[in-house]
Amino acid sequence: MWGELREICLDLVVDKCMIVPQRIREKIRKEWRAPQLQLSSADEKKKYTLLMVDPDVPSRQKPSRSYWRHWLLADIKGEALERGDASAVELSVYTRPTPPQGTGLHRYQFLVFEQPEDQSLSLSPQEKSSLGNWDPQAFVENFGLARPVASLQFLTHNHKD
Repeated sequence: MWGELREICLDLVVDKCMIVPQRIREKIRKEWRAPQLQLSSADEKKKYTLLMVDPDVPSRQKPSRSYWRHWLLADIKGEALERGDASAVELSVYTRPTPPQGTGLHRYQFLVFEQPEDQSLSLSPQEKSSLGNWDPQAFVENFGLARPVASLQFLTHNHKD
């Protein structure tokens, strides 16, 4: 059973798939810090991995740089995630959603995986060199992350569109 993942950023609580309202889009581009994530069904004794990706780079019609890695956290303690604290090992620093002007809606997807015990996650030198054209499925398979225990998605445009 998938857990209910919530994301809280400034004036916005994302708890279901939604299109970010126009009044919030510029704040996303300029002010959003890494979101606060909460998974109420997290097992206190386990560790989790979080992926945040944009599969629509540079656009949904021509996703030639898909998947863009916006954030990658490993070793998130279940007890912390349960209460909304996703502090962990940051394999990719958080980057704000900033879709280019005129490229339409972009999907920003959060996936949470239960991390196998005693599994140390890392990025290859090639993965570290670029955020775009990342293969999240290969990463998931490489570290035995199985299927997500929770996911969340929101859609947004460039703030000028």
